[in-house]
Amino acid sequence: MKNRKSNQKKNKSNNFSKLSIFQPNKFKLKKSCPLSLKDSPKIDYKNIKLLKRYVSENGKILPSRITNVSQKKQRELSLSIKRARNLALI
Repeated sequence: MKNRKSNQKKNKSNNFSKLSIFQPNKFKLKKSCPLSLKDSPKIDYKNIKLLKRYVSENGKILPSRITNVSQKKQRELSLSIKRARNLALI
């Protein structure tokens, strides 16, 4: 019994060495929101440089699953992009 338990512990520690490129990654790290960090720029409709990063070439707002922006910040971002469009800044 003791040998079996010790072998299981060894196998768990070697899981990382057995990972392959073709296996699905079980250890996904959650990416943090780039606009919620400490020194991140404030979302404002006048900040065109920031807003252009979150708009595609066709002028569509990029979804949060691509940009990794939190839901709260995504709503602020989309509102400010729409305001900038109305004022013809974008």
